Amino acid sequence: MLASSLTGPTPARALLGAGVTRLDQVARIDDAELPALHGVGPKAVRILRGALREREGRES
Repeated sequence: MLASSLTGPTPARALLGAGVTRLDQVARIDDAELPALHGVGPKAVRILRGALREREGRES
């Protein structure tokens, strides 16, 4: 499950409400849809995208 320590509690609740429970699910949400979720702001988007890039770097 996405840890609220990654994004903070408000974005974590918004993602959970949208059915997103894992970081790999965030990758399937486009850049226009993600910030449209109430509670997910630009900072949370940057953090999530950065975490995805970091994860992809470790898997390569």
